Amino acid sequence: MNARENILNAIAMNQPEFIEIPVVDSSVVIQYDDVYAQFKTVLESIGGKTELITDITMLKDQLKADKQNGIFVINTIAALGEVDEQAAFLAASELEKVEKAYVKGTIGVAENGAVWIYESQMINRLVPFICQHLVLVIERKNIVDTLHQAYEKIDVSKEGFGAFIAGPSKTADIEQSLVIGAHGARSAVIYVIE
Repeated sequence: MNARENILNAIAMNQPEFIEIPVVDSSVVIQYDDVYAQFKTVLESIGGKTELITDITMLKDQLKADKQNGIFVINTIAALGEVDEQAAFLAASELEKVEKAYVKGTIGVAENGAVWIYESQMINRLVPFICQHLVLVIERKNIVDTLHQAYEKIDVSKEGFGAFIAGPSKTADIEQSLVIGAHGARSAVIYVIE
């Protein structure tokens, strides 16, 4: 027997005992009196912004102004007007010039300020990560207390890709100095529809 086989046999003989995954009772985990207030507090503490609006159509004028200013804007929300379907076919080298992206989220999480987005909502999975400024839209009724509850409501196997996004891109890896926009969007504004 060679050294490789000895190592693999030793690993096979020293496996830990199988333990069932614990069942989490989501009724006894964290609960907030006002999930939107908690969502807003956490999101703003990590560099994002949030605004409560009464109707998604309030963003139509903002999108129109963005497009008229000549900046590269991608809209993935049908309720705001024409969806930029061509973005699905653009390569990273073409998308790197995206200044602003409008994306509808599925669910928000109060405990960490994250928003779940399915790939189909992104149109192109690069869009929310490569744009300079990210605008997310969710409904207030779709904000839950914890990630446990969020996973109960989303179907992670529904599509090939999805992501939780919490605010703008940030890192503090280098000398523990916080840098916003290090790997992705420099700003993230989440509009919550009342």
